[in-house]
Amino acid sequence: MKNVQLRWIYLIILSIIWGSSFILMKKALIGLTQIQVGSLRILITAFVLVLVGFKSISTIKKKHWYYIFLTAILGTFFPAFLFAYAINEIDSSIASILNSLTPLNTLIIGALIFGFSFLRHQLFGVLVGLTGTAILIFKGAELNPNQNYWYAFFIILSSIGYAFNVNILKKYLSDLSALAVTTGNFVILIVPTFIVLWFSDFFQTFEYSEVTSSSLIYIILLAVFGTAFAKTLFNKLVQMSSPIFSTSVTYLIPIVAIFWGVLDGETLNLVQLIGGILILLGVYLTNRR
Repeated sequence: MKNVQLRWIYLIILSIIWGSSFILMKKALIGLTQIQVGSLRILITAFVLVLVGFKSISTIKKKHWYYIFLTAILGTFFPAFLFAYAINEIDSSIASILNSLTPLNTLIIGALIFGFSFLRHQLFGVLVGLTGTAILIFKGAELNPNQNYWYAFFIILSSIGYAFNVNILKKYLSDLSALAVTTGNFVILIVPTFIVLWFSDFFQTFEYSEVTSSSLIYIILLAVFGTAFAKTLFNKLVQMSSPIFSTSVTYLIPIVAIFWGVLDGETLNLVQLIGGILILLGVYLTNRR
């Protein structure tokens, strides 16, 4: 199968998996704290990847480890906790739309820091996307006074981390296999994440119940499919395409996430929907040839 066809298949698979991740986080937070959700997601993923990809670590050279550390911290560690805190405060469907800022941030950071070029219409796309973001956040705060929309900025921070991640991956880690990069990321994170989980009092206070056991099932699904498998697939996609194309998976993620959110009782009004459409339009303009 040609790379052009394969990368579109990867994109669709990722959109389904990551679009479902938001509702899985929301459900996991019913029985676990934000720190515990972020920590367990990373540690379970690390366990799976060590089992599957341990041999690939030997292909990582000394020059790679610095960049693998950066991608681990910026693309996995901080976003895992930031998303857990954000989804505990705002609707998962809103979080998925804000996550669509990733391609815009990828373009900005790629141009300003990594020397990738961009066109005038792409800059216009960034402005359109930022306008949609402002509408989505401010209107959402007005319509949902019971939700703390300051946490929406946690999603924006995560999208900036993802943007750094894909640019670093494309520029400095393209000579490694996707499995090696992903496994290296999570091996680095095992110790610091375990320390965080320990100080969350998880081992001292956790009690099995119907609620907590359900939360653990959601976390396992999120870790195995939404992180271990999806991260490896995404790294492969970045290597075989461009950073902008890879992050355009966020076009499709909100469609899946909104579907799950509506089933769970979340709502979007017309103004919020317009804001979301502006974000996706901005992403489209940055990707247009």
